[in-house]
Amino acid sequence: MVVSMAKRIWGMPTVLVALTSSLLAQSSTGAIHDPIPAGLAPAAFGLVLKEVVSFPSSEPVPPPVDQRLVRRARINYLGEIPDGTHRLYVPDLNGLLNVIQGRSPQVYVDVKTAVGASFLSGRGLGSGFGFVAFHPQFRTNGKFYTVHTEAVDTPTVKVPDLTPQPKTIVHGVVTEWTARTPSAKVFEGERRELLRIGFASYVHGIQQIAFNPTARPGDADYGLLYIAVGDGGTGVSTNDPQNLAIPQGKLLRIDPQGINSANGKYGIPPANPFVGNTGALGEIYAYGMRDPHRFSWDPGGTHRLFLAHIGERDIEAIYDVRAGDNLGWSEREGPFVYNKADRCDLYPLPADDAKYGYTYPVAAYGHNPPAGYPCDADVGHAVSGGFVYRGNAVQALRGKYLFADLVDGRLMYTEESEMRRGQPLATIHELMVVDESGRDVTMATLVGDKRVDLRFGRDGAGELYVLSKANGKVWKVVGTRVSGAAR
Repeated sequence: MVVSMAKRIWGMPTVLVALTSSLLAQSSTGAIHDPIPAGLAPAAFGLVLKEVVSFPSSEPVPPPVDQRLVRRARINYLGEIPDGTHRLYVPDLNGLLNVIQGRSPQVYVDVKTAVGASFLSGRGLGSGFGFVAFHPQFRTNGKFYTVHTEAVDTPTVKVPDLTPQPKTIVHGVVTEWTARTPSAKVFEGERRELLRIGFASYVHGIQQIAFNPTARPGDADYGLLYIAVGDGGTGVSTNDPQNLAIPQGKLLRIDPQGINSANGKYGIPPANPFVGNTGALGEIYAYGMRDPHRFSWDPGGTHRLFLAHIGERDIEAIYDVRAGDNLGWSEREGPFVYNKADRCDLYPLPADDAKYGYTYPVAAYGHNPPAGYPCDADVGHAVSGGFVYRGNAVQALRGKYLFADLVDGRLMYTEESEMRRGQPLATIHELMVVDESGRDVTMATLVGDKRVDLRFGRDGAGELYVLSKANGKVWKVVGTRVSGAAR
């Protein structure tokens, strides 16, 4: 009863204000100590995974101080090159873009070496060669795009293209690469820098770049590059994510083939929601974000854009993002008020909340610190976004949005049909992995490390993959079996 009531409350702010005292641990001041107390619902089945490739070790530069960066291979995505060759690619934060040939990874391009001495992957969990996006016409134009991190204390100091944060210490750089022969096994060609953004810390930089794979030639969104830019770690004390004059804490959308940007290296799509607004960057598609970790488009339905947002105090959330949306950070964390003066609690939404126009999650779970744990410390949980499954190989997953906690490796899903803006949060189901003997195991057990560092991938047929930095392995989701918990 409590779970179902809590579910209704989270999607209905006016009811939340009236009933939080009876269903949530709330103090007399209105502070909410445990905003989402309900656990995850166990799934009736587990995932069957098949190992497809194991990556060799890679090393961060400079040598890391934070041991969380010491992983076998910092692989963070898997995709398929859109040229009909069915080649799968996997970027490694430590600098290599790999292509899987059979069961062996082969280096397609060494981003670290190409960038040179300023390349940085040994400071900050997201630093390094963060992501790659192949242009939908790669087969003919040979173009793909990468994002990497550079230190600013190198002899060659470069200037950010958009307003940097004060006391900038790192730059996030978006680069265009053009292969002379797109079908070649190893990259040969040219590169040019498109965009450079300055950040005040090593965390919450540029997390992902991507083209909308559901857009077709002639569509307004075709060939436009989305760039998920974190708040640089400053949102806890500043208004940067709400400031439309700067790029930090925003989802940007640019035309990499255009030239009407301030630096003349890319275009600003005229349909972007803030084009022409005084004092606002035309590049902004949506804003109010802390750490927009992963986003993807649903290949079916209405092709909605789902974004996984890593929270500060408690809320790990999935949003259905549309042009012009304000996700609320750092005035809101999920469907709650964030008070910069209180690092330990969240607060109920005000009765007049609708006038602010914030967009709230369609699914969320909590990472409340355990008893006795400092409330402002990192509790070791963060959402990793995945995909709505529309493939054909695993029928039990069709119409489900799969995602995970990237740290402990918990696998989860929601029904896409339940993920509705302005409605109760979708129920989140926790998935086990069923091993070859039929036992339910966790990803932590399968990987052999309590810090799984899990990411998702998807190939051109819509089939899903699971990756772990801890042991450098990639598994394909090949089926489901009834979970022991449901027997």
